[in-house]
Amino acid sequence: MMIIHIQGMRCQHCAATAKKALENLGATGVVIDLTRGEARFEGALDGEAVRQAIAAKGFTVAE
Repeated sequence: MMIIHIQGMRCQHCAATAKKALENLGATGVVIDLTRGEARFEGALDGEAVRQAIAAKGFTVAE
């Protein structure tokens, strides 16, 4: 399971947008935790591709 921290998500719509971006990259079992600003998912995704997909939706992957 991978866990990334996403900055800028504020509501359920934001969470759904981030989830869809990860699923479009091939992630499975995506769970977004707004309170923690985290996304948990399965799949071996390229870190740069994840950052770019999340950035394209207006969010930032925290390092």
